[in-house]
Parts: sequence; C-alpha cells; structure tokens
Amino acid sequence: MREIVLDTETTGTEHAKGDRVVEIGCVELFNHIPTGRSYHVYINPERPMSEGAYAVHGLSDEFLADKPVFAAIVQDFMDFVGDGRLVIHNAAFDVGFLNAELARTGHKPFSLADAVDTLSLARRKHPGAANNLDALCARYGIDNSKRTKHGALLDAEILAEVYIELIGGKQVGFDLDMQPARAFGRGADKGAAAPREARPRTMITRLTDAERAAHEAFIQTLGGTPLWRDYLGETPAE
Repeated sequence: MREIVLDTETTGTEHAKGDRVVEIGCVELFNHIPTGRSYHVYINPERPMSEGAYAVHGLSDEFLADKPVFAAIVQDFMDFVGDGRLVIHNAAFDVGFLNAELARTGHKPFSLADAVDTLSLARRKHPGAANNLDALCARYGIDNSKRTKHGALLDAEILAEVYIELIGGKQVGFDLDMQPARAFGRGADKGAAAPREARPRTMITRLTDAERAAHEAFIQTLGGTPLWRDYLGETPAE
C-alpha cells in the first residue's frame, strides 16, 4: 500500500477568503515504511503573506517572489501523489487549501474521506491530551529539535514517524522478547503474553581435572563467597 504523508504552509488560515498555498512537502511510504522518495516545492502565492502566517513558517514575500506559481508545479505534484493515499495532520485544513488550488487549475480535487487524518487518530488514541505535532513527538520520543519554525517537508518527515507510532509502532509483529498468547476464547486476554521460559544455566563440561583444580585454587584466594560460584553453579570445596 502506497501512502503520501503531506504537509503544506499557507499565506493564512482561510482559503475561502483568498489565502494560498506557499509550500508543499511530501514523504512516500510503502506498507508504512519510508521509501526515501519525497517531494518539496515553494510556491509564489501571488498575494501578500499575512503577519500571522509569516510568524509560523518564516516565508517572506521577498523569498517567494521568484518561486513558481501553483499552475507551474501542479502536474509534477499530482504525478508524485499518483494513487497514493494521503496522510495529513488536520487533513481538512490542507485538503481544503489544495482543493482550492486544484480548482483554479481545473484539476480533480482530493477526497477528504479517503485521506488519513492523523489528528483524528491521535485524538482517539490519546483522548483529552495535547495532540499537536510537537506534543506527539514528545510522547513518542521523536526528535523534532530542528523544528524551530514550521516547514512543510520537515513536518511531513516528522509526521511520517508519528503516523507509524500511531498505528502501532515500527516493530509491530516483531516482539522478540514476548510471545503472544494466541487464545481467542471469550475469556482470553488479547493483550497477554506468554512468559519467557527461564534460560537454563550453562553447564561447563570441557574443563579437565587439572583446570578445575587450578580454578578452585584461584577462588580460594578471593575469600568470602565469590560471584564466580553463582555464575558456574559451584558449591564451595570442602
């Protein structure tokens, strides 16, 4: 299954009032594993940046002035997304902005119903807790130290890690320490795991009598009850 983890930056918060997309960042996953492929572009919004948006992402009118307009990058963007399922934090916001841009260029809109909203996933998994991207990084131990300001590609890369944790983590099905108890009866504890069997004490069988005598002589010099005896299963010599 191919998925595209996506984030955008914009000139403001209301596409219905003319705010535009200024940055798109995407990361490709295949069967929930990053492939290393990504897509990133800055876009000239053809309108001024709001002060609030600039404070969030730091993209100025001067920086964006020589960047391509959305119509110039839309085909490359759509080709990258292809038939991949979108994974977005607060999907309604980004999909709303992207669909407004796609409408201007005559392209088919994205279906919000087909997108995975990681904010909704996080709210179901952690009800009542803070579920913004920074809070989720802290909860899952994901390094977001480079995120001094919002950036679409960096946020998409971080979101990809958060998404994998939200759906079960990187090692789902590969727990080598515990063996799940596969009991499916009415009283079965689906979260239970079979205890590990105690590892048998290693028995040393290749020592000669002379080597054992030399070892015992060494232990006698240690005095008390040396840990050597615990490790080797020995009893003190009479």
